[in-house]
Amino acid sequence: MASNIDLVNYIADQCGGAGEIVTRLMFGDYAIYCDGKIFGLISDNGFYLKPTQAGKALLREVIMRPPYEGAKDYFFVPDVDDRDYLSALVRATCDELPAPKPKRRKTVK
Repeated sequence: MASNIDLVNYIADQCGGAGEIVTRLMFGDYAIYCDGKIFGLISDNGFYLKPTQAGKALLREVIMRPPYEGAKDYFFVPDVDDRDYLSALVRATCDELPAPKPKRRKTVK
């Protein structure tokens, strides 16, 4: 089930203190990025964060589950109403994630 766009925008806004937040529709749900790094997913109206040690240390409650069938476990974050908490969680997670790979330029034949 696709996520409600109003909720997607709300979660993105709540994470805004961490940096430039962008969401992208992917396979019916949303990937969420901070300063170019994908740090989580919004799937079935739930917020999922890539697992990192820094993120785990800040979580109020560690809930691991897959965002969709067949996916690896992510941190499920049920509390999306605390902007400062989400921003800190996203910043700590992104600081631990690798930089995005540079995009290849397509060659025309």
